[in-house]
Amino acid sequence: MPDKCPFCNPDPKKILVANTLCYAIFDRYPVSPGHILVLPFLHFPDYFESTPPEVEAFDALLRRCRTRLGEEYHPDGYNVGVNVGNAAGQTIPHMHIHVIPRYRGDSLHPRGGIRGVIPEKQDY
Repeated sequence: MPDKCPFCNPDPKKILVANTLCYAIFDRYPVSPGHILVLPFLHFPDYFESTPPEVEAFDALLRRCRTRLGEEYHPDGYNVGVNVGNAAGQTIPHMHIHVIPRYRGDSLHPRGGIRGVIPEKQDY
């Protein structure tokens, strides 16, 4: 566990939902209202190092987060994504999954969704 990892010692008051292997918190720099991060308690850098039980735990929390967001924020859609490595934009080397609620009108051109990480490839 790196000394300065902001995700290794979560504040229990900020945890929205959790299970034995992972937890969810609101993103400190949200892309949209309700933006959530799902993270493992154990420190490792990326999704591809997850064990099968961790993947199951992430999926369970993703579904719980979707339910909560639907009840509290009423989004029109979602983007779910993981940045793996610097080239993909990962800034904190502690695996985390973004759950980004989307709302009609929050983007002029939402077509292509996650493909927008490379803007010229988004609209096809």
